[in-house]
Parts: sequence; structure tokens; C-alpha cells
Amino acid sequence: MKALLSDDEKKRTFARRRHIIMAAVNPYLQVESLTKLIGERVLFDNLSFGIAEGQRVGLIAKNGTGKSTLLNILVGKEPYDGGSIIYRNGIQVGYLEQTPNYPDELTVIEACFWHGNDTTNLIREYERCMNTPGNPGLQELLDRMEQDKAWDYEGRAKQILSQLKINDFNQPIKELSGGQLKRVALANVLITEPDLLILDEPTNHLDLEMIEWLEGYLSRGNLSLLMVTHDRYFLDRVCSVILELDDETIYSYKGNYEYYLEKRQERIQIANAEIARANNLYRTELDWMRRMPCARGTKARYREESFYELEKIAKRRIHEDNVRLEVKSTYIGSKIFEAEYICKSFGNDKVILKDFYYNFSRYEKMGIVGNNGTGKSTFIKLLLGEIRPDSGRFVVGETVKFGYYSQDGMQFDEQMKVIDVVRNIAEYVDLGGGKHLSAMQFLQHFMFSPQTQQNYVYKLSGGERRRLYLCTVLMQNPNFLILDEPTNDLDIVTLQILEEYLKNFKGCVIVVSHDRYFMDKVVDHLMVFQGNGVIKDFPGNYSQYRLWKDEQLKLERAEAAKNKVASNKIEKKTENHTTNIPQERKRLTFKEKKEKEQLELDIAALEEEKKQIEEALCSGTLSVDELTEKSKRLPVLNDELDEKTMRWVELDEIES
Repeated sequence: MKALLSDDEKKRTFARRRHIIMAAVNPYLQVESLTKLIGERVLFDNLSFGIAEGQRVGLIAKNGTGKSTLLNILVGKEPYDGGSIIYRNGIQVGYLEQTPNYPDELTVIEACFWHGNDTTNLIREYERCMNTPGNPGLQELLDRMEQDKAWDYEGRAKQILSQLKINDFNQPIKELSGGQLKRVALANVLITEPDLLILDEPTNHLDLEMIEWLEGYLSRGNLSLLMVTHDRYFLDRVCSVILELDDETIYSYKGNYEYYLEKRQERIQIANAEIARANNLYRTELDWMRRMPCARGTKARYREESFYELEKIAKRRIHEDNVRLEVKSTYIGSKIFEAEYICKSFGNDKVILKDFYYNFSRYEKMGIVGNNGTGKSTFIKLLLGEIRPDSGRFVVGETVKFGYYSQDGMQFDEQMKVIDVVRNIAEYVDLGGGKHLSAMQFLQHFMFSPQTQQNYVYKLSGGERRRLYLCTVLMQNPNFLILDEPTNDLDIVTLQILEEYLKNFKGCVIVVSHDRYFMDKVVDHLMVFQGNGVIKDFPGNYSQYRLWKDEQLKLERAEAAKNKVASNKIEKKTENHTTNIPQERKRLTFKEKKEKEQLELDIAALEEEKKQIEEALCSGTLSVDELTEKSKRLPVLNDELDEKTMRWVELDEIES
């Protein structure tokens, strides 16, 4: 470290970069002056921050800046080069890795106890004892199991696994998909009930239902949390503090994601203004340095030292590295593709598509959502011709040129350099309008510096590999993009630029994603895979779909309540008729009669308005503003309708 920074530089760096988040007393975790080098590269330097009891902290950084490395250092999986990491005495830490690993021979329930606490260790000790001839030390273990309430632990594990839609507790780990394995690892962490949760991309490979369940789980209670995630809605709704790792420095923002965006922009503007002022003064001081003789007095030497400090500030560059996806798309004709009554199933029980018909239109941007296992990826493979339908056919237009970004499509030669990966596709990239970029220039637009371009692929982080893969897809100038989970492992900066590119893309787009924020920004409508071949086409983005779905549930509950009241009323009349017991008959007051009459008029008007809104939402002719306005009005309308209907039922009950 001494070879890289002088003592004065260290002091100034530390003073400028120290951003500490901590409670007034006893933080759960305190990190001071943490430094990490990879070879000669400084990954981060003098990082200081803390996490207090009950704080939910989100960590944001660009790919390759060391997010996962930092988390691994905090839990002792990687070494560091300087500083200190101090946990409060006695606290338990739970860690969810980005890519969890378990021995293949374990079952699901055994994996839940693999990384655990004192209780899980006790359970494993008890199981070893039971499998040992003579059961040595059994009585002592039984007493400890009783004292620690370990008998209930397996039940809690199965309960959380069930909530995460894992029901085969004896299934071997090696048979699980990536999404199932992530859920088992998540259950493993949650059932230990740690004091501090550290989560690395917890939403990767989870479907929307599971993401929303986890969002609710983490938002409850007094959990302490440090989390890396690219899911901006998840970040916004769960975290109350944002840490940003940028330029080897950590910045803290005490607020949610929206607050972070606002304050980050202010920070960049202030830094740029400081650099601009330094540049103005630097020109004056540079002229003085050139005019002054080499032999200088004490005062002049002090001014000379100040000049070098000023020079460092003036040469700083605070700018946003953008992935400028200005790639030309080839011409696409009016005929895109038509799915003609497609049927596809696996065995007798797994129906994916049933007489599915759809005609894709020019420049359409479709989002595909649904729980894992409902057939989203199968649909994409059918469209691309990778698997064949049982019946029906896809008719694809002659001008269509697919660009496919898949979850498992990254197949690079690990020993190739980054620049050579791109040059193997093309030496130059056509941007349209007679403009071209060399492979090296093109990679720089994707935030690959000339130095990084000379790195071998095996040295890249997971997010950098994803970015390189996206680069190789887009540089081939497709006019029909199919993106299967494009947000996994990409940093937020890249996602923002990709969103802007897709909104202006002169072609067609299909996006399969569990990232709600990304879907809201990109798609025009949703194809909702509900399972068993049932597919719903919804005219709006994901947030609008969720609003509509919630209102449908409210209506179903209100209808069930009305039916229950009516059923009870019939039972009561039948009982009175059977027993022939005279019942005292209530009458509505004059005021109640008038109220009931007005309610009937109001309900009729509300029902008519609701019908018109639903027809408009399904028409496909509304502008974005109109669609948003009507989507917001529908839940308010349904609440009014529920309230007035229930009151009418009460009055009708009295009258009858």
C-alpha cells in the first residue's frame, strides 16, 4: 500500500472518503479503513461504514467494482489487505451467496441444516449419535435438544420451504434447478433466524410471486440487513439506507432508492463544480509555476505543494460511464411472426400451450411473466425453433433477424481476451448513417476500458461477463430481440441504459423477466403464463397488472361475502319456516329506505363506469397517460362499489 499512496495522500483520502453509518450505540457491524488489492489494482481503499440494529442497507455498485468480494470479506470467505471488521459480540450472521453450493449427496431438508447455527449443529450431532452403534451420549443430547427446542426446528424449516414452493423435502440437491437451489439456500439462511442477514442478489432466479413474498418477509419486524440487488422496486421497498461503492470509495445515503438517485445526482453536480473551480485556479497557478525560478523560498515551496494538490483535483473526472447502445437494427417488414394454434405438453400432466394463436405486430414490445414452471422459456424455444410444437406452427417473416440473450447462453472461451471475443464476431460495428465503430471503440461504449479489454475472460466478474454477452448479441444488428432474464447480474447503470435503448429500439422485443421495474419501463403489454396452458394477454405494464389483479381478488372476496350473507339469509328463512316460530319483523326507517334507493342508483352508476373502464383497458387504443389514469381509477372505483354493495346487503337483510 505504501508504494501506491504517500502518507499525506492516505490522510487526505481517508478524510475525504470516510462515510460511516452507525447507530448512537453498539452497531452490529463496524468496518474501518478496509482495503483490498487484486494484484496491483486497488479494488477499494479505506472503506468505513457500519450497520446498526434494525437497519436495512442496500449496496449498489457497477459490475467489477467488488460488491460480491466485499460481502465475502465481511463473512470471512476472502482475505483483505488492511483495516478492521468488528461484529458485536454474540451476534449471529446469515449469508446468502450469489451462487450457492451444496454437496450433491444432500437432500433438500439436509441442505437446510448445512450452514446453520448452534441448533442445526446440535441436530446434526444428534443424527450422528443415532447412526452410531450404542448411541453414545444420547441422554445428554436429548436433554440439550429439549432445552434448545430443537425438536421444532425441522418443522419450521419445512414451513419456510413450503412458503418458498419447495415441497419435496427428500429430493436430492443435484436434481434441483438454479431457481430451486436458490430458494433452498434462502430457506437455509432464514430458518437460522440470524441477527444480521447478508444477501447477495437474493432475487436472482426467483419468480415474481417468490420475490413479492421475500419482499414482505424482509419488510416485517426488526431485521438487520445488508443486501446487494439490482431489483430497484425490491431495493426501494425493503432498504432504508443505500451504500454506493464508486471509484474505490463508499458513499452513504439515509433513504430509499428514490432518495439515493436524487442525492447522488446532487453529489455529482457538486463534485463537477469543485473540479471546474479548481481548473480555473489551476491555469493561473500553472502559469506561476512556469515563470518562477527553480530555487524557491519557503513561501514559494508551500505554494508549489498546494499547486500539486490543486492539480489532482483539476484532473479528476466525475462523469457517468454510459453503455451507449447506439447499434443499428436491420430493417423489419410488416410480417413478423404468427403463432397458429400451437399445442405443446410434456406427458399428460404438463400442458404448456393449448391452441395458442397470436399475430406479432411491428415494433411490439411484449413482456412475459408467470411463475417458474409455467412454460415461459419453453415458449421462447418453440419460437426460435429449438424445440418443435406437438401441433400448429410458427410462421416467421423473411426480414426477421433474431437476437437472443438467454440465461445460459454465455459460452466464452475462458482463455480468450475480451477484445478477441468481439473481434471474432466483427472487426467493425455498423451504427447506421455511414457510422462505424471498431471493436475496441464499441467495447468502450460498454464500459470496458482499454486495459479491461486486454484481460482474459476468466478474470471478469459475473456482471462483466453478462455485459460482454449483451454486447455480442446487440452488435449483430438484430431487429427482433428476445431477452430471457436480461437483468440477472447486470448493474443498475447498465440496466438504465439498456431500458432507454429498448424504448427507442426500431424493432420488436420480447422480454422474459422477474424484474418489475425493468418490465414497467420497457414493455407495452404482458403475456401472463398462468399454467396448464392458460395464457392471458394484459394491455399494460407489470404494476398496472398487479393493481388489476389485486382488484380482481377484492371483487372475488366481496362476491363471496355477498353469497355468504345470501346463503345465511336462506338458511334463516328455512329454519323459521321449519320450526314455525314467529319472528319479530324489523322495518326500515324512512331515512334507511331513501338510503337504500340512493345506493341502488349509485351501484348502477358505478357498475356502468367500471364496465366502460374495463372495456377501455382491453381495447388497446389508450395512450400511456390514459392507461395510467384509468388503472388508478379502477381500484378506487372497486372500493366504492364494495362499500356501497355491502351496505345495501345490510339494509336488504333488515327489510326481508
